[in-house]
Amino acid sequence: PSFGFLFDIDGVLVRGKTPIPAFQKLVNSQGQFLVPVVFVTNAGNCLRQKKADQLSHLLGVPISQDQVMMSHSPLRMFKRYHEKCVLVSGQGPLLDIAQDLGFCQPITIETLREKHPLLDVVDHDRRPKVLVTVVLFGEPVRWETNLQLIIDVLLTSGYPGNPYHHENYPHIPVLACNMDLMWVAEAQSPRFGHGTFMVCLENIYKKITGKDLKYEALMGKPSKLTYQYAEYLIRAQAAERQWKQPIQTLYAVGDNLMTDVYDNSWETELASAAAARCRSVLVCTGVYNPHTEVPLDTRESITETVFHGHRDFRFDPGLVEPDHIVPDVDAAVDLVFQLENFAP
Repeated sequence: PSFGFLFDIDGVLVRGKTPIPAFQKLVNSQGQFLVPVVFVTNAGNCLRQKKADQLSHLLGVPISQDQVMMSHSPLRMFKRYHEKCVLVSGQGPLLDIAQDLGFCQPITIETLREKHPLLDVVDHDRRPKVLVTVVLFGEPVRWETNLQLIIDVLLTSGYPGNPYHHENYPHIPVLACNMDLMWVAEAQSPRFGHGTFMVCLENIYKKITGKDLKYEALMGKPSKLTYQYAEYLIRAQAAERQWKQPIQTLYAVGDNLMTDVYDNSWETELASAAAARCRSVLVCTGVYNPHTEVPLDTRESITETVFHGHRDFRFDPGLVEPDHIVPDVDAAVDLVFQLENFAP
């Protein structure tokens, strides 16, 4: 094969815990994938291996952790922060996730909350280490606690419990994964995502300081960094299977205009060995649902009047135009096989 798939998960392959059928045509009778596939999710609440195990169970095909791209996966490349003490926010086994990514001194919001009432500026043994970076893995459970303590850390340059100093600007680095404003599960309407939590954090910080919250890096779809890393995983798969033909086209299959389709111009910034082009395929089983027949001319199908993307991404209607719109993932696979003249 000279092409590969980048599949979103929620709203494309599964809806909650219910699989969307017709994934078997991508594997042979031995359960091996016929083309390189990477599952690109903005979820950040578990390790890659757990997500691979969940997908294997739901889809009925063996999937390895090397085929899974979590929103936090590119943090492996941020080695300059791995030795530093970082505050991590989100859900799931945060310390395990952080350590798996290479962080040696992660501290959770819960740990900070427990120590905060006992802070003693004289007894240094009872003070938490100075925090030099904040890592936002995903939306937390107790938003008010996380918002309060993250603001404390930002306004004290990593010494929560000290008085606020607005002159400490720019603040310590913030690394954020997953910018999804909303996502789809079993509920009839989309639910708040990590992007909504980020909107809260950004607005609280600006309301207090009058200045914009700055991000050292934004990861997860639709950031270029995420797609570059996913493309690297695709090429690694092809090399492992000893497929000699270079991967020339990637098909990103998703359900969300603002994360799965937005700004596929990232392909121009890839290294010389990278895929030549990327094509977006929008399915109607998740966040995007036209409630009408699938239009024949996709160029006339999308007009976003409200920008749901992140604050730091400029809005351009042309960047939310998918190359193809299909009913579901089954139709997406059929379409790509037809476009590539690929016979399994």
